Amino acid sequence: MNYLGYVAAAYAVFAIVLLWDFLAPLLRIRQILRAVRLRARRDAAKTTPFPSSELQR
Repeated sequence: MNYLGYVAAAYAVFAIVLLWDFLAPLLRIRQILRAVRLRARRDAAKTTPFPSSELQR
């Protein structure tokens, strides 16, 4: 009996799951940081008053 195919498939699945376990948190952190930056930009745009078109002395 030859179990090479089974063992190779098991190692391949293990490597894929291990890689995903490493990458998933990194991708989530990037997504959260991007959302925080966008929200900060929106909040800053809300609080920044538009310059008045009136002439000042």
